[in-house]
Amino acid sequence: MQHFPSRLIKSLSTPTSLPCTATTLQRLASSHPKGVARVVLKKGKTQLFKDGSPMVYSGAVDRIIGRPPPRTGDVVLVADGAEKPIGWGMYNSVSMFCVRLMQLDEEATRDCSCALNMEKLLEMRINEAIELRKSLGIPSASTNAFRLVNSEGDRLSGLIIDIFGDVAVIASSAAWVEKYKAEIEACVGRINEINHINWRPSVEILKEEGLDVMENGIFYAISLEGQKTGFYADQRENRKFVSTISDNQKVLDICCYSGGFALNAARGGAVNVTGVDSSLGAIELAKENIALNNMDPGILSFVKEDASAFMKGAISRNESWDIVILDPPKLAPRKKVLQNASGMYRNLNSLAMQLTRRGGLLMTCSCSGAMTQSGTFLRILQGAASAAGRKITALRDAGAACDHTIDPSYPEGKYLSNILLRVL
Repeated sequence: MQHFPSRLIKSLSTPTSLPCTATTLQRLASSHPKGVARVVLKKGKTQLFKDGSPMVYSGAVDRIIGRPPPRTGDVVLVADGAEKPIGWGMYNSVSMFCVRLMQLDEEATRDCSCALNMEKLLEMRINEAIELRKSLGIPSASTNAFRLVNSEGDRLSGLIIDIFGDVAVIASSAAWVEKYKAEIEACVGRINEINHINWRPSVEILKEEGLDVMENGIFYAISLEGQKTGFYADQRENRKFVSTISDNQKVLDICCYSGGFALNAARGGAVNVTGVDSSLGAIELAKENIALNNMDPGILSFVKEDASAFMKGAISRNESWDIVILDPPKLAPRKKVLQNASGMYRNLNSLAMQLTRRGGLLMTCSCSGAMTQSGTFLRILQGAASAAGRKITALRDAGAACDHTIDPSYPEGKYLSNILLRVL
């Protein structure tokens, strides 16, 4: 975290007239009643952000021009070394990301209706997100659980909105989101199907019971006090794929949470499905989902046990499955722990491969952005295969569902890896 010394913060003078080369944002800022501070980038740092990367880190900043200095949640201009604005965004005085860029100058030039106006920009971007999901067929008659706003992917860095039926769950990872909470609620509240809005994390979160959603024609009871925003909508397309390959198969779902993969396997015609998770709350949800979908508990069962302990025990009993799904929690939340996490991924996958019958399938996942972006997951899987004495072939390499949008200028937004292996 970098704090800028007072000598780098100077008054922002408003010229009596602007040169004809002034940008749209310069002209708008000059007429702003309170003035708009400028965050000036260091030499050589401008192009990264002109290309669209939304996270302006403190190390890229040379100086801040503004008196009084901007406060967290203020709108600021981001400028090149010549102090010419390249865009505007939301300032944070304490975060390592001191500005989250919201709009570039070229976009403001095409349409200045939202320039330097976070309330109008929010309304426009959320409406764009709604229309994009509609074009993808989301929601549909078979799915009412999906991601409406995916932070950088929908150009609202720090804001995530998941929809579960008539409930919107909003997750914040940026100070500006908290400042504009009322405006966000107003935008979401105007969506016809939404009757309830929950914030997470928040002490005000509603402790609703019996909230059911539908995905791929399968109903789920979800807990808004559970993991993430309450449901892993990012795996929707991968769960549906599992339903297409499970007919007459024996399936094991490790780290099953509320049973998404297991339920899809059962719906797809699996003869036996076992789900394993260390969380009692998750197992209770999964068992509730069996009844919710009128599935046969003789075919589908869930076990509360540590993943490694279960797999080691099953190996000692010479058990095997036709399809094994391994979807562990985030083991590498940061790059600095990637090496240790790599060993954990290798060990878990080695055990899972030993439980996969020869010629069977292993669907293995990593939701760690550091792992996915490192490009080493397949290499780790090969190491796991060697340790297990198995040979693997990659059949499918997938990620998050299409509603989990990604901005190519911010590749850090890509976090989920889902790889299907044949195990020999």
